Amino acid sequence: EPEAPAAEATPARAPAPPPGHDDARVFASPLARRMAQQAGLDLARIAGSGPRGRVVKADIEQAMAEGTAKPEAAPPAAETGAEGAAEAPPRAEPAAAARPEPAPATAEAGFAVPSAPHEVMPLDNMRKTIAKRLAEAKREIPHFYVTVEVELDALLQLRAELNGRAAADYKLSVNDFVIKACAIALKRVPAANAIFGGDKIFRLTDIDVAVAVALEGGLITPVLRRVDGKGLATISSEMKDLASRARAGKLMPEEYQGGAFCISNMGMYGVRDFAAIINPPQSGILAVGAGEQRPVVKDGALAIATVMTTTLSVDHRVVDGALAAELIGHVKAILEDPMALLL
Repeated sequence: EPEAPAAEATPARAPAPPPGHDDARVFASPLARRMAQQAGLDLARIAGSGPRGRVVKADIEQAMAEGTAKPEAAPPAAETGAEGAAEAPPRAEPAAAARPEPAPATAEAGFAVPSAPHEVMPLDNMRKTIAKRLAEAKREIPHFYVTVEVELDALLQLRAELNGRAAADYKLSVNDFVIKACAIALKRVPAANAIFGGDKIFRLTDIDVAVAVALEGGLITPVLRRVDGKGLATISSEMKDLASRARAGKLMPEEYQGGAFCISNMGMYGVRDFAAIINPPQSGILAVGAGEQRPVVKDGALAIATVMTTTLSVDHRVVDGALAAELIGHVKAILEDPMALLL
């Protein structure tokens, strides 16, 4: 930048750039630049008080209050003054009458501030963590999705028989069957039981399955360990215990960390289908919808079946399309032939 001429008086603050200076080259904070644009101020006419002459919010507010730093209008070719002079010299524009300026539309953090009446609800630590991790996951992990529909009538019949046993001290849910089916599928497709490690892939030897649990103001994913070796009654009991302690805030960190796979079931809310965001560093999550009666074609004839839509989200850096199709194909086959879960 050219230095100011020696004859110029030095202002108390850092010197303002000369009129006509390109706003894009003025050293100013992003907030100051937005405020100046909204207020119609010329940044080049504002002396910055920040480090190295940086124009900051306080400088814009002072310029707005003083009515200075408005862009100079070009004089017309033959302007007639109040006394009838043909070409009156440009006059200094008087200070604008004080009026309330609109609040900047954007906050310092870069998020929009609504102009409508609203309440401010500060984020607690859980919501901050959820916001940060899932934003990173959606931005950094190359998601892709595979969807299949599962017929549940055989599973529902088996579940009713097991829950109806006289000696039953358990109450199995459809989600318990889904957890077990995913564990068996991961055992059959071990390449999918893995997480991305930058320049390597970590293939896990234990089959641990996380399950999303809704909490007041957030969610958490407690992990069931070595699920492939456990029966449905044990899975049901452990899941109920983890969910209860999760809602009471009594889980230990090791109880909601680890694993390569997660299940998110929104069927109890009547959700037909959805696609879930992967919970890093895991590489897959199965979104489970509600089981509902739908028309299906069997042996060329129209029939009614209880159908559940499931969508698998996977990290393409770890799981390719064919591998994802194989994994969810096993989940579908196991759930449609649930007697295999008892073997």
